[in-house]
Amino acid sequence: MNIKASSIKPLLDNVLVKPLEEEAKTPSGIVLPETAKEKPQIGQIMAVGSGAVTDDGKKLPMNVKVGQKVVYKKWGGSEIRVGQEEWLLVEQKDILAVID
Repeated sequence: MNIKASSIKPLLDNVLVKPLEEEAKTPSGIVLPETAKEKPQIGQIMAVGSGAVTDDGKKLPMNVKVGQKVVYKKWGGSEIRVGQEEWLLVEQKDILAVID
């Protein structure tokens, strides 16, 4: 199934992240094959949920917003195919930092 990014609306405190590709070369100029690349840990936020709800009904605000570049946990989230790319749905708690 071919899903469009605009049709994905994360729920609660989930965030849709588009991983950003890293350099395919080492600092010395050696080109790395696809199989040798590490999973990216930096991505751009494409959509955010409305925030988590506590047991007593309080809504917790989101700390991140669409367009920010973030560092996220290496093995967190669920992969989702958007067009021809693999994006991630991660919980806000799996986002470690915002990059200015």
